[in-house]
Amino acid sequence: MEFDLSAAKGYVEEISQADSLERLYAVKVKYMGKKGQISSLNKQMKSVPAEQRAELGKKINEIRQDFEARYEAKEKEVELKEKQAQLHSESIDISLPGFPFTAGSIHPVTRIYDEIVDIFVSMGFEVETGPEAESDFYNFEALNIPKEHPARDMQDTFYISDDLLLRTHTSPVQVRTMERVKPPVKVIAPGKVYRCDSDVTHTPMFHQVEGLLVDEDVTFGDLKGTLTLFVKRMFGDDVPVRFRPSFFPFTEPSAEVDMGCVICGGKGCRVCGNTGWLEILGCGMVDPEVFKSVDYDSEKYSGYAFGMGIERIAMLRYGIDDLRLFFDNNLKFLKQF
Repeated sequence: MEFDLSAAKGYVEEISQADSLERLYAVKVKYMGKKGQISSLNKQMKSVPAEQRAELGKKINEIRQDFEARYEAKEKEVELKEKQAQLHSESIDISLPGFPFTAGSIHPVTRIYDEIVDIFVSMGFEVETGPEAESDFYNFEALNIPKEHPARDMQDTFYISDDLLLRTHTSPVQVRTMERVKPPVKVIAPGKVYRCDSDVTHTPMFHQVEGLLVDEDVTFGDLKGTLTLFVKRMFGDDVPVRFRPSFFPFTEPSAEVDMGCVICGGKGCRVCGNTGWLEILGCGMVDPEVFKSVDYDSEKYSGYAFGMGIERIAMLRYGIDDLRLFFDNNLKFLKQF
């Protein structure tokens, strides 16, 4: 009984004509798959007389080995051609100029933040930090602002719960420090604060630096000397400074600190409202009610506190009239610094 194996040998021409790995694999499936022409030859062995099976099996194995050898050789050839074609299509012209890498710089708010801290550290102040999510007690009550106190209306607060909020100032750090440290205390508390406010001079998140000094025989004169020195180091020796009476629940007496307008040189302009002065920070002597919250003896100790917005200082330092520019991430704006 003779078997025609020529149909199973059609792979020779098909392998040689395959010009891609995809087409080559299709040939493999056609001949060597489960239903392929070479694979199906084994199923026909059942109908072959026993004395012919060995010879037929040998021929089928020879065909299978020939297919695998031709397929492997062609596969390497096609892979090489495809790789060369890919390298040619994806070649890089090394004569073209590269992409420039522009070095970043320190953000103007960070620059002023660091400068303010450096000035006060040079005066002997230590830096303290605290949580941004604060309790109502530390943010208000310990600072002589009990519930229903009208001073709470001065600060539009983000409440997380009835007793938890995003701090509206860094003054809670002063309270936490006084709870932990007995006098003398001389610290500044820089950090982020949050208020429901957004316009050209306010943002929902901004930065403050607050300071506290508690010791025996601390006077308002000490406070004036410290802040006057700060303003002159930040803006120059020729800038005039004045203190105006004001109100803060946690200081008594309280004051606002003004400096000569850096835009018009004190002559009067739109920025300063034609007064020649710009408000820069608030301050005052620590109210004895605050000392009660931290178990300080107000008969023995006195102290002063102050606070300023870092973005406010940066606006005055760089002559910027819109606070939101600091947070818009406009590269044209930031590259100026």
